[in-house]
Amino acid sequence: MRLYSLIILAISLSIVDVSASETISEKAEATAKDIKRDANEAVNRVKEAACTGSDAECAKQKIEHRLEETKDAVKDKSSEAINKID
Repeated sequence: MRLYSLIILAISLSIVDVSASETISEKAEATAKDIKRDANEAVNRVKEAACTGSDAECAKQKIEHRLEETKDAVKDKSSEAINKID
């Protein structure tokens, strides 16, 4: 019975190891997108700090930046997830 359990465990672990992973080019693309998002975020923070409009205008700009950053992050992470599945 123990041998049977060990065989089942070994087979299940070998199947898990065969799971798909990202290729080197896909990892490089994901890293490039992360760097681009970080740079875009830094630029947005500088623009927000330099905002000279009214409080409402600055808040609107801040919200727009956060929405854009979130949209970009979701888009990039979904493509990364697809690459991992492929």
